[in-house]
Amino acid sequence: MISTADFRNGMIVVQNDDLMEIVEFQHVKPGKGGAFVRTKLRNVMTGRVFEKTFRAGERMEEARLIEEPYQFLYSDGDLYHFMHTETYEQTAVGANVVGDKAAWLKENLEVGLLFYKGNVLMVQIPTFVELRITQCDPGVQGDRATGGSKPATVETGVTIQVPLFLNENDVVKVDTRSGEYVERVT
Repeated sequence: MISTADFRNGMIVVQNDDLMEIVEFQHVKPGKGGAFVRTKLRNVMTGRVFEKTFRAGERMEEARLIEEPYQFLYSDGDLYHFMHTETYEQTAVGANVVGDKAAWLKENLEVGLLFYKGNVLMVQIPTFVELRITQCDPGVQGDRATGGSKPATVETGVTIQVPLFLNENDVVKVDTRSGEYVERVT
């Protein structure tokens, strides 16, 4: 059991038998009356966001999540297949659980699967991934000094903005949180 004083952004709690992620919270101490905590919660299963107010010191259950190391193998449409890196056990995860993170999954990528009561709750991907550029237009001579950018398609099929000096088959590091180019790797 945790108290409202233990709230942290990203923490997952159990509320009315649903898993809720704390998106943001604010402790409020009005001049008159008792203190309270105003929160914004996101239902982990449905993605719905709503606001809820708790009395200061109110207790609730924190979800016990287990993260296991897995490696992405392949996708066959609606299912994404992962292999445990220690036991070699394979697990199939639905596209609804993977969500937007599917755009950054490539074969043999090391990820973490979060389990809650034996079910896969979400996929944790690395903050940065290295991807090969499969298609992009060549940079125009003379435009390189301006610091411009051009669209490039990487091996997972996602199109990102890259500097003009990059070409096909270059490997780039991409920030998976924002989808932005970070640096050229090779």
